[in-house]
Amino acid sequence: MRYLHTMVRVADLDKSMDFYCGKLGLVERRRIDVEEGRFTLVFLSPPDQPDAQVELTYNWDPESYDGGRNFGHLAFAVDDIYETCQRLMDQGVTINRPPRDGFMAFIRSPDNISIELLQAGERKAPQEPWASMENIGEW
Repeated sequence: MRYLHTMVRVADLDKSMDFYCGKLGLVERRRIDVEEGRFTLVFLSPPDQPDAQVELTYNWDPESYDGGRNFGHLAFAVDDIYETCQRLMDQGVTINRPPRDGFMAFIRSPDNISIELLQAGERKAPQEPWASMENIGEW
C-alpha cells in the first residue's frame, strides 16, 4: 500500500491557492476540471516532496462546509483492489463504496474517517460480487 493524498474541500479556490501556494509554499502538481461533476481538483505538495500531496476539491456550486465536512478523505494506492477489499471485509471492515469499477473503493476508520482505496496501475476488469454491490452508507 502507498499513501497518495489527503483531500480537503475548499469554498474559494483562489483564496485557498494563495494560502497553500503563496503563503505555505506548496507547488501545484496537477489540476483536473470535471465539468459534468461541476468541480475542480488541485493536487499540491511541498517542492521537494512531490508524493506528499494535498488534494483541494472545489465544488463550483456554493456549499457550506461546517461541522468538519471540509475534510474529505485519506487515499492509498493498493496492488489489488479486490484482494484488499476482501481481506478488509474478512476482518470486519465495512466496504462503504465497493470497487464495482475495478478501480476505487471507500471504507471508514473506527473514528469515521473516510479512506479511499485506488487500484495501482491499470484498472481491473469488473468482477462479481463487487460489480453488483450497492453502496453502504456514506463514503
